[in-house]
Amino acid sequence: MYIVINGGGKVGSYLARTLVEKGHDVAMIERRPDVLDRLGEELPTKVLLIEGDGCDVRFQEDAGVSHADVFAAVTGDDDDNLVSCQLAKVRFDVPRTVARVNSPKNEHIFHALGIEAISSTTVISRLIEEEATIGDIITLYTLKKGQLALIEIDLPEDRCVVCNKQLADLSLPEDTVLVAVMRGDEVIVPKGSTMMDTGDRVIAVTSLEHEEELRRTLQGR
Repeated sequence: MYIVINGGGKVGSYLARTLVEKGHDVAMIERRPDVLDRLGEELPTKVLLIEGDGCDVRFQEDAGVSHADVFAAVTGDDDDNLVSCQLAKVRFDVPRTVARVNSPKNEHIFHALGIEAISSTTVISRLIEEEATIGDIITLYTLKKGQLALIEIDLPEDRCVVCNKQLADLSLPEDTVLVAVMRGDEVIVPKGSTMMDTGDRVIAVTSLEHEEELRRTLQGR
């Protein structure tokens, strides 16, 4: 896919690097020259960097938005994200627009305009690629200045050590809470009596130091 990102902050740079590693073509629009210089040193050379305002049609043209599969606006300003996504949709007919929403109260505005809006940040890369994963366990975003992480773990289809067991019977690491279990098209809010099953996708909050222990506990590795 060809993906254009508006915003070269921490979210944008993370997103660009992740997508390039997955083999996608990426362009980034960033208005701050100093940030652009840093990105030129940090990002893979194949990322096309455009200095300018992502809300300006000229710079979207320079970034090749007219043939983009996805336009992702991830600046720290909801107004800029909204305007740039609308421009990509209306002017360049981009089939998919994704926006970071910094204030959840604005989320309904984006949805009303047909823009996929997410209030959490680095999950944008998963939204773009839908079911794609980065390894067996993915840190979707960090909380409390990096002390906690929301992670996703797929239970194995065979030799599942926790399957057919109740959640209450699992020896989970300290500071760990299971948030949701995705089973096919069903999303389950786990309780102590919830039974784990092969192929379940588990969303959990844990401390960064316990990520690997949680993976071993649920996947048996």
